[in-house]
Amino acid sequence: MNLDRFTAATVNLYNLQLPGKRMNPGQQRWTQDEYDRKITWLAAQLRSLDADIIGLQELWHRQAMTDALDRAGLTDAYDLLATPANGQRIVCAALVRTGLLRGTPRWVDRFPDAVRLESSSRTDPQAPAISVSIPGFSRPVLRFQVALRDDPPLTEVFVAHLKSKLPTRVDDERWYEEQPSLFQPHLTAIGAALATIRRTAEATGLRVMLTEVMKANNTPVLVFGDLNDGQHSNTINIITDQPHYLVGESRGGADNGLYAAQTLQEYRDTRDVYYSHVYDDLRESLDHVLVSEQFYDNSRRRLWLFDGLIINNDHLNDDDHRATGSSDHGQVKVRFRWKPYR
Repeated sequence: MNLDRFTAATVNLYNLQLPGKRMNPGQQRWTQDEYDRKITWLAAQLRSLDADIIGLQELWHRQAMTDALDRAGLTDAYDLLATPANGQRIVCAALVRTGLLRGTPRWVDRFPDAVRLESSSRTDPQAPAISVSIPGFSRPVLRFQVALRDDPPLTEVFVAHLKSKLPTRVDDERWYEEQPSLFQPHLTAIGAALATIRRTAEATGLRVMLTEVMKANNTPVLVFGDLNDGQHSNTINIITDQPHYLVGESRGGADNGLYAAQTLQEYRDTRDVYYSHVYDDLRESLDHVLVSEQFYDNSRRRLWLFDGLIINNDHLNDDDHRATGSSDHGQVKVRFRWKPYR
């Protein structure tokens, strides 16, 4: 199969679980009617997206995604990568156009051995020593390969869902219970710090995985996901390795860097109206498609030309996502066409 064009998208499924089955603490289980609305809404979105590769987040049960594909009439159009989705926890998953997948997908729980977040601060005596002990990802990272063209190399794909900004709950910790009057006024600050530390560690773990795949070779890489941070955040900077964006006739490319599809689109737009999540009236870009230099227009190693980005986010205006069946995240879709650099 030699594709001249292909599309890629990322979709947060907003806790796609079977009706009556448990979700996270404090979350109300879906009724049968609510589930039916979710499946109907999702099926329509999948037909509209019509993407060749779709990274999925917040899938609880494989059967729920199967139901959506059946409702959309797309069962034979995609391979569903969702092996660990047995209803016990949310996982990353993917839909891959039939015929593109190569090899066996893997879900990575633990950080690579090269992730060590520890410093004695010998070079900066004013900074206290620090040691962060986090062994792995909150949600396993999905890795797989696709063949967009008959000739090598294969394209490496990662689907990730990093820790949210929601403050970590600590009021049931032993240290809190021993001195509640001391810590209670600061619950939000402490919880937000813990969530940020975890998300940053996960970004580092993903970056190490990416470097192991990308450095000193010509491997095309796509990263999809709800990364729970904005385009210019430190989290995203860690993942992308902050490559330089070139303009005009400049040519180059970063062997180890990732380019944000959002930024590629901004170079073509006269106005930035990109957002994929709304919380307390704050519009943010939390859902990302990141690409290696093989998908970057100004790279000498370019294989695919960026051909535009769209984001479906009108449903973020819904007052009640449970009532409409919609997601609380927008969907990001990116187009590419085959045009190697000459």
